[in-house]
Amino acid sequence: MLTIHAAAALRRTTCGEPVPGDAVAVSGDRVAAVGPLEELLERYPGARVRRWPGTLGPALVHEGAVPAAPTPRERVHAVLRLGATAVLADRVTEPELLAAAGRTGVAVLDVPRQPALAPSARADLAVFDADGTCVATILAGRVLHRRA
Repeated sequence: MLTIHAAAALRRTTCGEPVPGDAVAVSGDRVAAVGPLEELLERYPGARVRRWPGTLGPALVHEGAVPAAPTPRERVHAVLRLGATAVLADRVTEPELLAAAGRTGVAVLDVPRQPALAPSARADLAVFDADGTCVATILAGRVLHRRA
């Protein structure tokens, strides 16, 4: 099912300026299109629409140490709560943590990359409120974290 994710504004890159009224259409685990919400609604009339508070953009790459938690699964979820869907390989050296990242779908990268929203890219998105707190994290089109 195609889903359109919309917020007050959208960043196409993590450093880009937020564009009010833009949104991202997601089909399965991929970005189908990025652009003005009204155009996406016309292009995909049967799409489900998720409206988020804050600014929507590409999910982050977590470059620091993976947060401490009682289990590897909880450590991976702590990364998702920060708005990240990728970690650096040199920070994920424990086999149990690497396995938990793999089961969840968190990307393990050899080098950092600049996340961007573009058609056919993996649909890794994050929503941040005005104070920078992560509201939601979408990994490969699936909402894996949503702040209550």
